[in-house]
Amino acid sequence: MQTETSDINEGSEASEGRDATPHLTERATGKSTVLHSGFLHVVRDEVMLPDGKLSTREYIQHAGAVAVVALHDDGRVVLVRQHRYPLGRVLLELPAGKLDNGETTLACAQRELLEETGYVASEWAFGLEIHNAAAYSNESIWIWMARGLKPGAQQLDAGEFIEVVEHTEAELDALSASGGLPDVKTIVGLHLLQRWRAGARSLQWHAATTP
Repeated sequence: MQTETSDINEGSEASEGRDATPHLTERATGKSTVLHSGFLHVVRDEVMLPDGKLSTREYIQHAGAVAVVALHDDGRVVLVRQHRYPLGRVLLELPAGKLDNGETTLACAQRELLEETGYVASEWAFGLEIHNAAAYSNESIWIWMARGLKPGAQQLDAGEFIEVVEHTEAELDALSASGGLPDVKTIVGLHLLQRWRAGARSLQWHAATTP
């Protein structure tokens, strides 16, 4: 097990500056690696609590990911169905994937949309950033909107099995209401889409060649 010292855990300095809540802030006094594989980096931090007592926090360090709300001209949304092994079931989800090293969120969104669905979009708009597992991971998911779709062939990785499907907003809303849409990034993406279409959320659309 590797050990290193750290004055403050990743991200907490920025959040402390935003929140200015020292009565809630936990500060890292040391860090050790529990597991470092090709996909997961699990660390255990020694932390000082707001009352001065010491404790530990175990969490997953993650490079982050993107999800894409890809829209046809008639309003249908492009989604994927894939088996999620930890849950033992197939989920209906937005196209999504992990950021490569040094990759921007827009570049990742464009790459994942092409790889998982075969579609290329002519216009993109950033939606929002979510923290999907803040209790045990520093992962962010950046949700992008895409339109002006042109179809093509999927470019799946070896061992990746994904089915492309399309649903209307009404169909997705009905699935969500019945419990058939449990994936959190997809629920948030649907909410973003509904707010935008209702005129309650503005988006800045850009050509595919610009962020």
